[in-house]
Amino acid sequence: MEDENSIMKADYKNWMPQGMINSFAAAAVVCWVLFWIINNFNLLTIQPTKSIVSVALLVLWILLLLMTVWMFLMHRAFSYDGKRQMSKQIIEGISAYVNVPDGGKCLDVGCGSGALTIACAKKNPNAEFVGIDRWGKEYASFSKNLCENNAKAEGVSNVSFGQGDATKLSFVDETFDAVTSNYVYHNIPSKDRQAILLETLRTLKKGGTFAIHDIMSKGKYGDMEAFVKQLKDMGYEEVKLIDTTNGMFMTKFESIWMGLSGSAILVGRK
Repeated sequence: MEDENSIMKADYKNWMPQGMINSFAAAAVVCWVLFWIINNFNLLTIQPTKSIVSVALLVLWILLLLMTVWMFLMHRAFSYDGKRQMSKQIIEGISAYVNVPDGGKCLDVGCGSGALTIACAKKNPNAEFVGIDRWGKEYASFSKNLCENNAKAEGVSNVSFGQGDATKLSFVDETFDAVTSNYVYHNIPSKDRQAILLETLRTLKKGGTFAIHDIMSKGKYGDMEAFVKQLKDMGYEEVKLIDTTNGMFMTKFESIWMGLSGSAILVGRK
C-alpha cells in the first residue's frame, strides 16, 4: 500500500487567484453586453445621454479586458505547474538565505499557503519553523488548514502554523534564531513599513539572521538605504539590500509589467 504522503500533493495556490480573474472577465462580459444592448435597442433615446453611457461602457470594457489579460499572464507566470514557475523560484531563492542552527527556531511572517515555511524547514530539518498569517479575505483560499496539509504532503513535521499580526507580534523579544518573510508588508496599510520591519527584528535573538523579501520601493518603504545604515548603527551586522529584479528572481522587464519594481531582499545578522 502506498504511503499516504506519496499520494498527496502540496497545493501552494497562486498569488494571482483564479477567482479574481474570473470576476474581472465576467465584469468585462457584462459591460460588453450592456454596450451592445444600448446600441442595438432603443433603451436610451435621449442624446447625449446615450453616447455618454456607450462611451463609458466601452472604456470600462477595454479596461476590464486589459486587467483580465494582465491577471491571466500573472497567474500563468506564478503557477507552480507552469513553465515559468516564478513563485517557486522566489521561494527557493529566499530559503537559500535562511540557515538555522540545529535546535533553533525560525519565524515566517505572512506564511500564506506555507510555501516559504516548508521550503526553509526542508533545508533545516533539525530546526523548528513557525509560520503565522492573518489569512484575510484578500486571499481567502489560504488558511492554516491548507498550510498543515501542504506540510503533510511534503513530509515535513518540523513546522507549526498559527494566526498572527505582523504589526504587533505575540512573541517576546529574542525568541527566534532567524526570521523571514516574502511579499507581505507592502500589503499592510501603513505609513511606516520600516517600523513593521523593526517589529519583526525585535523577535530575533542576538546573532540571529534575517531574510525579508518585499517590494521595498521608496514609495512603499521610504529610504531603505538609510534604514540599512540605521540597522548597522544599532549593531546589526552584514546588512545588505539585494535587488531581486536584476535576474536573481525576475528580469527587470518582468518586475515592471508585473508591478513588482523595487523588489529586494533585506538580509543580515543581529
